[in-house]
Amino acid sequence: MTRPLVIQTEDLDASAAAWLAERCEVQRIAPDALAGAGDRLARASALVVRTYTRVDEALLARAPNLKVVARAGVGLDNVDLEACRRRGVRVVHTPDANGDAVAELVFAMIFDAIRPRVFLDRALPLAEWSTLRRELIAPRELNDMTVGIYGLGRIGKRIARIAGAFRARVLYHDLLDMPEAVRHGATPAGREQILAESDILTVHIDNRPGNRHLFSDAAFSAMRPGVLFINASRGFVVDHDALARFLRKAPGARAMLDVHDPEPFGPGCPLLGLPNAHLSPHIAAATARAHANMSWVVRDVWRVLSGEAPENVAV
Repeated sequence: MTRPLVIQTEDLDASAAAWLAERCEVQRIAPDALAGAGDRLARASALVVRTYTRVDEALLARAPNLKVVARAGVGLDNVDLEACRRRGVRVVHTPDANGDAVAELVFAMIFDAIRPRVFLDRALPLAEWSTLRRELIAPRELNDMTVGIYGLGRIGKRIARIAGAFRARVLYHDLLDMPEAVRHGATPAGREQILAESDILTVHIDNRPGNRHLFSDAAFSAMRPGVLFINASRGFVVDHDALARFLRKAPGARAMLDVHDPEPFGPGCPLLGLPNAHLSPHIAAATARAHANMSWVVRDVWRVLSGEAPENVAV
C-alpha cells in the first residue's frame, strides 16, 4: 500500500522524524528549494515546517493533494490560515512546546542586564580584586523593580510566576480580562501605566495584524529612560527605527531582542552598533527539550492522515 508523502522543510528532532518515517514517505526539501519541487508538492499529503517556510496561497496551489500543514512550533505567522481554510487543509502546531525555554531566555537576559559579572582567568592582587568587586556592585535587585508583562498568555504567565518568586512588583497588560487565579500575583495595568512604570518590560503578544509596530515612537517615549525592553515574541511588533531613536536618546535604557523583522536582518538594521541594543538570533526555543516537544507535531500529522481528529489544531 502506498504510503502518504510528507515534505519536511526544516529540522526536526531525530526521534520524531524517525517515528514519522516509519509511517510515511518523508522527503526533505529546504524552503528555498520548494520552487523546484513541483512534482513532489503535487503529490504531497502533508507539509511539516518550522519558522522560515512561507505557506501561502501560491504554495498551496501547487499542492492540490495536501491534507495538513504542520508547524513544529508555536506561532503561525508564516502560515496563511485563511488560505488553508478555503482549501480544506488542516493546520496543526505545538502551542505550549517551548514556553519554559522562552521564559528561561527572558530571565537570562534580565540577569545579564541587572547583575554585572566577570569570570576570572588569573589570580588577582588584593587591590585589583577589591576594585573589581566595587565595580560589579549591581545598582538594584529584582525585588526592588517593576516587571511589566505585555501579554499574559502561556509565556507571560510563566514570567509572572518567576518574577513573583523574586518578589518583584509585577504588572501585566492584556486584551483579555484574566481571572485572578491565573495571574500568579500580577496586577492588571492599562497600556499607559505599564509603559510608564515598568523597569523591565517584556513582550509576549501574538501575530494579529493590529500588533504591527505596536511599539513605536509614542510607546518608547512613554517608557522610563532606564527601562530594560525585551522582545521574545514577534519581530514586527516593534518599530526598530523608533527603538533605535529611543536608545540613542536614552543611553541608560537597554533593549534585548530575540526576534526581528526581517529575519535574518541585514547590515542596514538600525540597531546594529548601538551599545545598548543586544540582538540574539531567535534562540528562545533553542533547547533540546523544546525542539523535541515542537517536533512531535508529527503525531498530529499522522492523526490527520489517518482520518483522526488532531489534538492541537489551528484550522
